[in-house]
Amino acid sequence: PEEPGAVARRLRETFGDRLYALAARHRRAEEVAAEARLRERAERWGIPVAAAVEVLYHAPDRRPLQDVLTAIRHRTAVAALGRRLRPNANHALPPPHRLEALFADDPAALARAREVADRCTFTLAELRYRYPAEALPDGTTTGDLLRRLTLEGARERFGGRVPPRVAEQIDRELALIDELDYAGYFLTMWEIVRFCRERGILCQGRGSAANSAVCYCLGITAVDPTRVDLLFERFLSRERAEPPDIDLDIMHERREEVIRHVYERYGRDRAAMVANVIRYRVRSAVRDVGKALGLSETVLDRAAKALGYRPGSAADFWGLTGLDPRNPVHDHLCRFVLEIQDFPRHLSIHPGGFLLGHEPVCDLVPIEPATKPGRTVIQWDKDDLEDLGLFKVDLLGLGALTQLDRAFRLVREHYGVELSMDRIPPDDPATFDMICRADTVGVFQIESRAQMAMLPRLRPRSYYDLVIQVAIVRPGPITGGMVHPYLRRRQGLEPVTFPHPSLEPVLAKTLGVPLFQEQVMRLAMVAADYTPGEADQLRRDMAAWRKTGRIERHRDRLVGRMAAKGIPREFAERVFEQIRGFGEYGFPESHAASFALIAYATAWLRCHYPDVFLCALLNAQPMGFYHPATLVEDARRHGVEVRGVCVNESDWDCALAEPSAP
Repeated sequence: PEEPGAVARRLRETFGDRLYALAARHRRAEEVAAEARLRERAERWGIPVAAAVEVLYHAPDRRPLQDVLTAIRHRTAVAALGRRLRPNANHALPPPHRLEALFADDPAALARAREVADRCTFTLAELRYRYPAEALPDGTTTGDLLRRLTLEGARERFGGRVPPRVAEQIDRELALIDELDYAGYFLTMWEIVRFCRERGILCQGRGSAANSAVCYCLGITAVDPTRVDLLFERFLSRERAEPPDIDLDIMHERREEVIRHVYERYGRDRAAMVANVIRYRVRSAVRDVGKALGLSETVLDRAAKALGYRPGSAADFWGLTGLDPRNPVHDHLCRFVLEIQDFPRHLSIHPGGFLLGHEPVCDLVPIEPATKPGRTVIQWDKDDLEDLGLFKVDLLGLGALTQLDRAFRLVREHYGVELSMDRIPPDDPATFDMICRADTVGVFQIESRAQMAMLPRLRPRSYYDLVIQVAIVRPGPITGGMVHPYLRRRQGLEPVTFPHPSLEPVLAKTLGVPLFQEQVMRLAMVAADYTPGEADQLRRDMAAWRKTGRIERHRDRLVGRMAAKGIPREFAERVFEQIRGFGEYGFPESHAASFALIAYATAWLRCHYPDVFLCALLNAQPMGFYHPATLVEDARRHGVEVRGVCVNESDWDCALAEPSAP
């Protein structure tokens, strides 16, 4: 070990007058000798002494909880912690007068503690984040390059004749992107998509990026802005205090190749994956706290299963678990389980979120090594990054894209037909007939029993019908009572009416019934005079209402202003309830539009190449709702011959073979 004097000299050289020795007092006898030794060394090396207390909880009555959490951290029982436990409750945050009394013999040390506090002036607002700059030819700016690539892509997408409405939308988006200095972010996504295409990795952008004509022209998303009228402000607006968010779905089988490419391109020092904070829920709290208290696995397993996932109350705890409230250990279990609800438990890695920085990411955010060698994890989650305006790139694995990629290869090899997402014939009657019969086992997004029950009632006959189908079986429309009115209007059982003439442009495509997040945002802009940025804040509050309750501040403004414009109050209240439903699981139109493309592609394959569909689906497992045996039985009912494993003929994956002779 390094000699103490050498350590002290190195610290003085590094920190200068910002180095202090810390004298911490907790009224323990052994601290007297330790503090005397610390002061002697501090005087010898010329280091000023500052007063302190090791603060482990804000109030003394939290000490038992601290002891339990210490036991959980060390993975043992409280009774076995020994000297790892603090021996008294003097580790709380003391009020000033108590700290003065504790260091009455050394007011200078107390003054230095205040000096340290006064010198700690850093705020998160001081972080100066810059997105990584792309290497460009001399004189070319990122904005120039983005414009050129966008216009080239537009001409390619629209066969050389860009519709005037799309050209106008592109100019508007590019102007805003340039104003907000976001061009580098779009170029990064374009480069990742180009990498995927060059290596035959199927990918597709989704989320609010589908609202952007620029993203469509760059090939990042596949939703044609001329087919679906989406709200760009859902993706990017001047008032938003956060960067745009582009989710890139990648065939899950080859996502790792794309992640490696990002690390290789930007380097480990400028690329790190975002953390996901796993928090305590009832079951995990019961198991961890119970082990710390020394309860048996049998008791904890029974209690955890009885409680389910509801936080509940003390009365619920005793009623459901059957434990004895007169038993002190059981009483501690109930108390601590309820206290640590929503406490952070551990960090995991976000499914695909990356932070990219112009400078080393360790200068911006706290980091730690990932379990996988050569990778870095940020100790903050995606919400933290959004709050600080840091750019996150999402690279997500999607099994349906793996299935489609395998299916396209099988069709080419066995039928000699070149297929891709944009070569599948649109609006195929046979495919929609199959969908209307709810014959959709294995079809992306519309295979669940709830979706199958809805299909014969909604009867999709076009791509946009599928967009609605994907989104309608969700808590938002259901909670807001919008599903049945939409179905009755679609079936001609009630007239299509609008609560107010001003809402007709917003609600016309869904027959006067709001079904999507974007419609709620537009409705707020038209009926309650929200600016685009305020409407986007409404969206964010929708997503966070369970955590923050901020959605309630919109109620009076939305309902009151809609009523003032002559919109029935009952309709306004229903819209607000729908907003709450979106908080449970809101499905934006942009997500639904992206998923509907994949849903249609998988449905078309199932209709026209059922053998290929099944083979590719089995090879892409695990994914979807159904067990492979269910998928095989369904294919057999549709005339597909499925043979068993053969030691002479079978390959590692399922494969197509010539049909048996009749």
